[in-house]
Amino acid sequence: MTISADRQIIYPDSDGQPMADNTKQFRWIVLLKENLECLFAADPQVFVAGDLLWYPVEGHPEIRVAPDAMVVLGRPKGDRGSYRQWEESDIAPQVVFEVLSPGNRLTEMAKKLQFYDRYGVEEYYLYDPDRNDLSGFQRLEGKLTVLDDMTDWVSPRLGIRFVLMPDDLLIYYPDGQRFLTTVELTQQMLQEKQRAEQEKQRAEQEKQRAEQEAARADRLAAQLRALGVDPDGV
Repeated sequence: MTISADRQIIYPDSDGQPMADNTKQFRWIVLLKENLECLFAADPQVFVAGDLLWYPVEGHPEIRVAPDAMVVLGRPKGDRGSYRQWEESDIAPQVVFEVLSPGNRLTEMAKKLQFYDRYGVEEYYLYDPDRNDLSGFQRLEGKLTVLDDMTDWVSPRLGIRFVLMPDDLLIYYPDGQRFLTTVELTQQMLQEKQRAEQEKQRAEQEKQRAEQEAARADRLAAQLRALGVDPDGV
């Protein structure tokens, strides 16, 4: 397609749709996006985003989708109004996540699967928090293929592990640490701070006891010397 030089194509930064339909869906989107950012915090060449419009084809602003969370390996961190693939070394997001809400229609999710399949996503994870149902798709032989068993599934690209419990989904970092909400992380940090303070207090008490014992030993030695007894020779 040839684009006229005087024709400016607009790629909107918003599709006018809300990020989430309810608090549960929003909580899961934030959990995924924030923990994925933490996972790759030390790697400047991994871009993580939530609810960001992805335009895979230059000149076609109508071809777009906003994954609830996406990970792009090989692209620098930084703020973007949208992800325009042709401006990003033509690298498509390798991993995308969608969190279902009651308002999502089957046809809508089917179209998203087709989109991700067509435009090069390697791993696609779809979670329904109301039903506690997790689906996964992996690109095999050039096509996104459903994963039959998600039990303890480890993402090949991210190294994170999914554990589907009877009433909840747990996700773990490669080192075994569980994905935590901001509240849980804050509570954990406070607990660790309290433990560190308690250890500091115990160490200070031990130091004081040692100093008291040393002072007592000095006093006893002084008393012995006053009586004409060499404490070092006792």
